Amino acid sequence: MLDWNKYSAVAERFQFKAQYQDREDLKHNIILALANQRIRNSQNGDNPLTEPAMLRIASHTVADYYRDLRRNAKISLNTESDDGEGNTVELLDTIADDKAIDVKAWIDARIWLMGCPNRLIEIAHKRLRGMALEGKEQEYLRRFRLKSQKSLF
Repeated sequence: MLDWNKYSAVAERFQFKAQYQDREDLKHNIILALANQRIRNSQNGDNPLTEPAMLRIASHTVADYYRDLRRNAKISLNTESDDGEGNTVELLDTIADDKAIDVKAWIDARIWLMGCPNRLIEIAHKRLRGMALEGKEQEYLRRFRLKSQKSLF
């Protein structure tokens, strides 16, 4: 025979671990978990549930509640967040745009091209068009690459 009063007493001890709006639901889930376990035990010929066993089942039910809560968490893109500098921004504003121009990289490329030899730029344009390079052009490109590799190390 199921002892609903004991199950309810155990569930009342654990219901406060849930969010306010979910406390009654958690209480009922714990009571049902205890009753289901008692039914399984009686089918196997085991003894009734002990107090520690009931507490263990209740704690597992609370853990399941929080696991489900994390899995079903919904985040709004309109939620405000701290940007690390003390400012608040919406999450929507922090999403990277694939079509946006990386201004820093673009400026760095422009500055690099300003200091780049004209002959190298002509070779680059020729390669972009798919034209074959002459022997002197290939040698110039190879030397420039070797020179730039040495400066990196």
